[in-house]
Amino acid sequence: MTMASADPRGVAAASLAETCPASIGDEIYRLVTELFPICRSVAGEGVRETLRRMQREIPLTIHEVPTGTDVFDWTIPKEWTIRNAYIQSEAGERVVDFRRNNLHVMNYSVPVRANLELAELKKHIFTLPEQPDAIPYRKSYFEPAWGFCMAHNAMMALPDGRYDVVIDSSHDDGSLSYGEYRHDGALEDEVLLSAHICHPSLANDNCSGLALLALLAKQLAGRRTRYSYRFVFAPTTIGTIAWLARNQDATNRVKHGLVVTCVGDGGGPTYKKSRRGDAVIDRAAAHVLRHAAPSSNVIDFSPLGYDERQYCSPGFDLPVGVFQRSLFGAFREYHNSGDNLHFVRPKNLASSYKMVCDILDVLERNFYPRSTIMKGEPYLGRHCLYAVESKGGVGAAANLPMLWVLSFADGQHSLLDIAERASLPFATLIGAARALQSLEILERADTPERTAC
Repeated sequence: MTMASADPRGVAAASLAETCPASIGDEIYRLVTELFPICRSVAGEGVRETLRRMQREIPLTIHEVPTGTDVFDWTIPKEWTIRNAYIQSEAGERVVDFRRNNLHVMNYSVPVRANLELAELKKHIFTLPEQPDAIPYRKSYFEPAWGFCMAHNAMMALPDGRYDVVIDSSHDDGSLSYGEYRHDGALEDEVLLSAHICHPSLANDNCSGLALLALLAKQLAGRRTRYSYRFVFAPTTIGTIAWLARNQDATNRVKHGLVVTCVGDGGGPTYKKSRRGDAVIDRAAAHVLRHAAPSSNVIDFSPLGYDERQYCSPGFDLPVGVFQRSLFGAFREYHNSGDNLHFVRPKNLASSYKMVCDILDVLERNFYPRSTIMKGEPYLGRHCLYAVESKGGVGAAANLPMLWVLSFADGQHSLLDIAERASLPFATLIGAARALQSLEILERADTPERTAC
């Protein structure tokens, strides 16, 4: 863990976005390519292998929850091990082979060895007729079943006859694995950052979120921060429920949170609000996206989605939203073989990384300003802060951020409040506030209960 001694009420000199490496998109993409081939499931060696690879980036702690453990209304399932799977024709051709693409097998399939007529076999084959060249991703975690996934065109081209069908898998007592990393800040109050780790080879809807958060944690490790940051990498739904069951007391420290996924494509960006709808994280994310891209979209909470459903459940009601590019389930490549290494791009990963950093910067640097000259507007010219009107009106535009800050610097409005009211980027107002602070025209009016504003 890292230790920080920063003043919890201070404003960081440099933002996360300002200090992120120019190569960050390439670095995230490199990690995506390493995680992509691993066959993950809800529990098993694939998740552990993924977490061990991420340990090369950050000192991740791997937790194991034994099979059969009750976690609230759920029970930890058995581990799934897949060794081989194929469909072989009478001519000896393997028309489906798990070793060519791990999406070819329905995830968590029970073992099977059979020789079937094509008509019977097709009852166990999943395709996407509307995308006839794509292999779908299917799973059956909590109902015993088996199946294969293949391109619809490939299935339709299969000749009549009998086929050897093999799924060499097993379900064994073991444990569910999840990874956790905590960066210590000046405050015990935490920002929770979470990504799911159970999908197999899906580059955007799994690997991109894991890789982005791993590299973000790596960058945070060398910084003093106001908040502490907790990173959780868990199998979706039951893994997050297991983390919540084991950390009920710790959830009281979570003041803001983001689930990060689908951050490598060129759509959106999109933010899904927490169940509260008006949490500071909701306002911060909406503010950043509004200024980051004209195509941005902010949507209300719904019970469909990712692990925000668990974090926001009534017993916890944590202020956790979702950051993504294209909305989950709404892009053509969602949960099929189109979500591959060609679908995600370093430039999109870098852009997503910067937006997440900008959101965190709002949380880190937000405070309640109060003018030391409460009656009347300060004479900025005396302090060499007033830009003189020049040709083209440059002076007036340069003065505007300071005037907005001073107009609401009564100790009752945060910088985020002012940025929203002024429709100016938060970073612009931070720059103005720092200039005013340097000349003691502005002071902080934070109180202890506002340190997590």
